[in-house]
Amino acid sequence: MKNIKNELQNIIIGDGSIGSTSQLKKVQNFLRRNEKTGLRSKEQKHFKSEEKVNLINFAIKEDLFYSAEISEDKFISAGAEQRVYYYDDFHVIKINDSIFYESWFDYFNSLLIHNYFFKSSAYELLGFKVINEILYAVIKQEFIKSTEVADLNVVKQFLSYNLFENNRNHDYVNRSLGILLEDLHDENVLSKDGILYFIDTIFYLTPEFFAESN
Repeated sequence: MKNIKNELQNIIIGDGSIGSTSQLKKVQNFLRRNEKTGLRSKEQKHFKSEEKVNLINFAIKEDLFYSAEISEDKFISAGAEQRVYYYDDFHVIKINDSIFYESWFDYFNSLLIHNYFFKSSAYELLGFKVINEILYAVIKQEFIKSTEVADLNVVKQFLSYNLFENNRNHDYVNRSLGILLEDLHDENVLSKDGILYFIDTIFYLTPEFFAESN
């Protein structure tokens, strides 16, 4: 766990690119610098609004806007946090407005942590898009076609083996890492030929995450 925590801290706090996640990391680095300015100390709603403006300006500067049309003809499904669209025979795209997070910074931390733990369903940032004045991240992910319903008891056993304790409903905590993993119901975890694929994860960092490993 100590090595895992060190690696995760390097991903979240460090400045380097992590392979194919470099676009994600570029944005996360920018948002982390905003955190350091003390913007988070402002009233939360105002902070996220200002963060959005800064992120749009950054995306314009870095040419990170997704210019392709996202056609409703290719719509697959929607949840409280995102909408999913057909991209090609092997991938879907998801647009997310970070509604489940206090900040865009927290959202990008979650994406990076997901890619660390679940490389088989890694996220790739295609860019940003403004739809009806709402800013969305456009994320590409491999399309996983399930062959059976995921057994949530197996999910629980798998996560328990990796020291994620089930603390309520479909939510988990890894106290040694200082990470919360939430909302792992059977639509967010798929099973294909007996193998679990975590396709929609929500990670949160606790203060313990930033403490030195023992």
